[in-house]
Amino acid sequence: MTTRVAANGIEIAYESFGSPTGRPLLLIMGLGAQLVHWDEEFCELLVEQGHHVVRFDNRDAGLSTHLHDHGAPMMGAPAPYLLDDLADDAAGLMDALGWPAAHMVGASMGGMIAQTLAIRHPSRVLSLTSIMSTPGAAVAAPTEAAMAVLMAEPAADRAGVLAQALRTWAVIGSPGYELDRERITMMAGLAYDRCFDPAGTARQLAAIMASGDRTEPLAGVTVPALVLHGEADQLVPVAAGHATAAAIPGARLVTYPGMGHDLPRPLWPDIVAEITKLTGP
Repeated sequence: MTTRVAANGIEIAYESFGSPTGRPLLLIMGLGAQLVHWDEEFCELLVEQGHHVVRFDNRDAGLSTHLHDHGAPMMGAPAPYLLDDLADDAAGLMDALGWPAAHMVGASMGGMIAQTLAIRHPSRVLSLTSIMSTPGAAVAAPTEAAMAVLMAEPAADRAGVLAQALRTWAVIGSPGYELDRERITMMAGLAYDRCFDPAGTARQLAAIMASGDRTEPLAGVTVPALVLHGEADQLVPVAAGHATAAAIPGARLVTYPGMGHDLPRPLWPDIVAEITKLTGP
């Protein structure tokens, strides 16, 4: 069941899995993505390993607050907010949950938010898992094909959104694994039905571009850290994963051949096992 709570001056929508007595683990999704993009089966695998899992919608995504008054940012205009604000949103959600601290798992932009949380709110972070992410937008450039699908004009209706999702994941998904067309279509439809706000995604992208490089402050992160990255990622190339791991003292890097900018279902057990090694029993 989705719940909305006040956090950092906005409302955040979230869902929880597992017993409140489990190890608290916050899942943070990426650009334009919603909490549903953390698959329920993936969440349950984490629960089986003793975690109390919460997935949530970032601001400007899903059922959380959308800053419609800001419109879609114009090129060169100030960003309506930064990754700092998205990290403070997550900390505010933890306040509402009664979590003094939690394990952080972030994917793509969610990894950037998790990194920022560890920098801004070190006492709130028990461990940091950064998946297919980067310490800065300029660390490793997307391929031309990946940039083309990222910057493509948003579809105008539900059918168009589903078709666009298939085109996008055919480019930035995992070439070492079969393209799961049925799941991609299902998830795209589910997300569209919850909320469709391309301008919100543009505001999130503006936040990424305006937030600067985290390499230097990440040197001060002292919690256990794990970096997971696909070796075939066209959107955030694996060099960014290496840079993330190099920036965080003691971070462990695990890369996956054939994995692109998604989480292939066959890798879920291994990814969950790696996270569980970090969070401990």
